[in-house]
Order: sequence, then C-alpha cells, then structure tokens
Amino acid sequence: MVMDLEIRLLGVLAPWRAAPAWRVAFSGGLDSTVLLHLLARLARRQALPALSAVHIHHGLQAVAEDWPAHCQQICAELGVPLQVKYVQVAAGASLERAAREARYVAFSEALGAGELLLTAQHRDDQAETLLFRLLRGAGVRGLAGMPASRPLGRGQLLRPLLAVSRVELAAYAQAQGLSWVEDPSNTDTHYARNYLRQCVLPLLTARWPQASTSLARSAAHLGEAHGLLNELAELDLAAAQQTPSGFAWLRLPSLALAPLQALSPARQRNALRHWLSPLTTLPDSNHWAGWENLRDAGIAATPIWRLGQGELHRADGRLWWLAGPWLNTPSVPPSGLSLELGTAGSVGGSSEWLQLPDNGWVQLRIQPGASVPMDELRVRYRQGGEVLQLAQRGHRQLKRLLNERGVPSMLRARLPLLYRGDRLIGVANLPELSAATCEHWQLIWLGPTNDQGLS
Repeated sequence: MVMDLEIRLLGVLAPWRAAPAWRVAFSGGLDSTVLLHLLARLARRQALPALSAVHIHHGLQAVAEDWPAHCQQICAELGVPLQVKYVQVAAGASLERAAREARYVAFSEALGAGELLLTAQHRDDQAETLLFRLLRGAGVRGLAGMPASRPLGRGQLLRPLLAVSRVELAAYAQAQGLSWVEDPSNTDTHYARNYLRQCVLPLLTARWPQASTSLARSAAHLGEAHGLLNELAELDLAAAQQTPSGFAWLRLPSLALAPLQALSPARQRNALRHWLSPLTTLPDSNHWAGWENLRDAGIAATPIWRLGQGELHRADGRLWWLAGPWLNTPSVPPSGLSLELGTAGSVGGSSEWLQLPDNGWVQLRIQPGASVPMDELRVRYRQGGEVLQLAQRGHRQLKRLLNERGVPSMLRARLPLLYRGDRLIGVANLPELSAATCEHWQLIWLGPTNDQGLS
C-alpha cells in the first residue's frame, strides 16, 4: 500500500519536479495529512523541490482555534516548514463558497513565481463534484469536475490524488499511525456536499460498488469533451479576433460581430463562453437571452448585455467588453481641466500627463518648433452641439464627424476634447479631427483599462 501510493504520486508529480518549490495545502484533516506524509517520505529519498505547507485559518468555529498548533506539531515531526495564514470569510448566502474563495485567494498570495500548490482532493471528491454540479444543471465545463491542474496566482495548482480513493487514504493513515483533525462541520448535512457525501453516495455505492470510480471516469470524459469545445472555440474566434477594430489605441477586449453571426447559435455560445470566461462569471442557460437580444438588435441600436463583472456592448459591428472604470461616468468641470504645458508650448515636445477622473490620462504632444498658447488649452467632454472647423471642409458638427469615423458609441461621451478657450480645436487620438490651425498638435489619450488597478 505505502509503496504503491508513493509510486503513483511520484508518477503524477514527475512533470513538476523542476518547480522552484512545492507547497502543500494542509488543513490538518485526513486527506492533506496523508499527502504531506507521502511527500515528506519521498523527499528523504528523492531530489525534490523544497517542500513546505500552508494552513489557512478561517476562524469559523471554536474548535478550529486548535488546528494551527496541531498542524505545526505534524510539520515539526516531518521536518516541513509551515506557514499559517489567517483569512476573513465574507458574509453571504453560501458559507462554503465564501470560505473556498477566501482560501484560494490566500493560497494564490502564498505562491511565488512557478511554484506548485498541492491539494489533497481525491477520487471521491471528484465524484461528489460531478453529482453536485449535475444537480445544479451545469454544462460540459462544470461537469468536467475539478481539473488535475490549473494556473493559480504566479504558480500552478495541482491535485495529484484524483485517481486515489478515500478508502486508500484512510488505510494508509491507519497503517502509518497518523493523527489528524476532524472538522465537525463535515457531518452537517445542511451543506450540500456533506449531504451528498453522507447520504447519497453511500446509497449509490451500496447498489453500485464502483459508483465513485465511474463518476470520476465520467468527469474525465467530460473534461476531454470540454477541451475539444475549447479548441473549437479558438477556431471560431480566430476570424473575429483577427479583424482589426480601427482603434488600436483603445485598450479593450473586442470581437468582430459578423464572423460570430455566421456560426450556429450553439457555436456562438461556445465561442463567447470561452472568450468571456477569463473576464466574468458566466450566466446560466436561462440568461443567454441577453446575448440573443444584443446580437439581433437593429443596426442603429446600441444594446448592452450586463454580466457579473462587466458589460458586453455592441457598437459599429463589434463586441466590446467594458468593466472597472469603464462602468463609471467620467466627469470634469464644465470649464474643463487645464493642460500644464510648461516650456513645451514654445519649443515643441509634450505637456505633463493630466489624469482624468475614471478616464485615464491625456497629454498634448507638440511638433518641434510649433508654437502653442501656454495658458488657454483645456480638456472637456461632449455635451452636444459641438462644432469643429476643419481645413478644406469648413465647420462640421462633431456628432457627424464621429459617425463618419465610426467611433464606437460607448466611447463618444468619454473621448477627451481639446479646447482653446470656448473653441473646439481637436479630438484625442484622432489627428484627422483637428482644427486647421492645430495641425502640429495632437492630444494623446491613454484610456482606462478594464482593471481598476491598471488604470
């Protein structure tokens, strides 16, 4: 039993032996205790990366106050360094989910570049996951269960025991005389997973002894199917991603709509799931009508599909993903914000960067030798009725000029405008929309990103 588990574990870990460090998610329970013990034994005979353990303390129950000390004792006996991280669990409808999210945030923060986090989920956990998600009506992506590995923070998460049963882990622990903590909440069948573990799976196993094995195998098949759907999505997205937007300076994820419209509805949803999954939580099947409404709206419409972490906009034949500061309405005083030119105005160069609330930064760039008034230039936004005098074209309404240029509708209210006194003389990042007397100046705008922290 001992040698068999060690050989199987070492085989799973073989591709990861060049990682800078292996960190074990150590709760002190049976599963993680067995994993840590196996790894500590292997480390005595094998050249493995530096091994350590991370214990997450949620503070959700009084008995848990003793667990860090227990984990410290076990790690001391095994000669494994231990890091204890204390987290706050956000209040919400699902305590399980909130605790899990807090735990993985802490794990992510603990990982250095390229390091590996090893968790002790096993075959029975995978079977429970499949049943749980099946009862919630999950699609192929959800029914694929827990992946064997995935990126986490600056490193990777690996579940090396997914092919091992709970019975095998318990037998190993008893044979080695291991001690572990028992979480009393694991017997509370109010929690969905505990109900499946305590009430449903025993009934299934009594009738079908290989139930957990079969369910885990089905999850593996669904994982393969999910991988194939991802490959199809990449193919379907290629044309939509390769078609340029005409606004390379606009730092927003976007897709050309026409290539997606040429696909069947099922392939459209599959491609969008793949594209949106890194950006937001995805809706269940009942809420994909939002995509259909956006897709099928009239040509002149500017529909929006609101999702968990942002909004999908349709404008000028493209889909645009907006989140973070893009969901806030930018504002400046009606008189605008003054550009600080310093000495740049008389000799060419650039002004100081000016930060715009919830709307990135602007800078006036001036060609060498050009002369610019140093105290009259201000930045404003559209309010309606603006007119711009262009060389060879005379006075033109800004609204019509933006239509001709194909500027996306969601961009127009926040596109910085350059004023000299009360006269509009230019539009940020669109040098063709500059007054005849301003051909040697250009207002450069670095709009916000979708991530507040990167704006």
